[in-house]
Amino acid sequence: MALSINREECIGCGSCASTCPVGAIKEADGKYEIGEECVECGACAGVCPVGAIKQP
Repeated sequence: MALSINREECIGCGSCASTCPVGAIKEADGKYEIGEECVECGACAGVCPVGAIKQP
C-alpha cells in the first residue's frame, strides 16, 4: 500500500474517509487509518486539509 496517514498530522476530521470510494479508511482512536482495501486512487490525499496523507 503506497498511501498512508501520518497520525501525528491527522486532525481527525474524517474528510478522507467520506471521500474514499472503496471505504478503505477507518477511524481508530480519533485518527484515521488506510486499510488493505485501498486502491491508491489518491482521492483522500486531495481532500485532506492538513496534508497528512502521503506516499512513502
